[in-house]
Amino acid sequence: MSEATATQDVHVDRVLVSLRDVHRDYPLGAERVHALQGVTLDVERGDYVAIVGPSGCGKSTLLNLIGVIDQPTSGTVEIGGKRVDQMSDWEATSFRLRNIGFVFQRFYLMPILSALENVALPMAEAGFPKEEQRMRAAELLEYVGLSSRERHRPSQLSGGEQQRVAIARALANRPALLLADEPTGELDAHTGAEIISLFQRLNSDGATILVVTHDEELAGAARRKIHMRDGRIVDGAVHP
Repeated sequence: MSEATATQDVHVDRVLVSLRDVHRDYPLGAERVHALQGVTLDVERGDYVAIVGPSGCGKSTLLNLIGVIDQPTSGTVEIGGKRVDQMSDWEATSFRLRNIGFVFQRFYLMPILSALENVALPMAEAGFPKEEQRMRAAELLEYVGLSSRERHRPSQLSGGEQQRVAIARALANRPALLLADEPTGELDAHTGAEIISLFQRLNSDGATILVVTHDEELAGAARRKIHMRDGRIVDGAVHP
């Protein structure tokens, strides 16, 4: 496993993510929207999973629950054997910082910071020494092919370069799990293909990846594809 992508183990079990009979309802006026309806899912360490389905099928809701951004109405969510579905806000924030890396469609880089400083942000939040932050951020930028762009701000980078910085930032604290929400959605086909290749390399180096996407090329590159419809998993919940 690459040193750049080596993860910290939150548990020694083979299964990293485990959801059991998960429901998530939202109030909408006098009615309730059933965003997830009895989802049961396991993701093993080292897996690379793509979640696909039509808009409104529950993909992003599922990602938010696994990312400990939201909590289910009922059911259980475990990451590394640890129940995360009933965590307090403080516990969830601390858990996310040290165990989960996020990659978003629109990058969300800090515009006043350099590429190196953006990658170092999660380490600063976790209290790592400044020299360690700098060295690891430089290592990660080299890993994603941007060692010559350390001092560039986001406005000086192409869309593909910004997404590479965002991926490096997501890896900063050696997360057990990397979550990506439409990571190629803002990119042209050629640049998207480069990001797809990078995700494959990350997975080959040991990263556990779960991605939500409409991109057929990205979904096809994953080891496992999960299809969702109307808040339910209709195919791919278990390994073949």
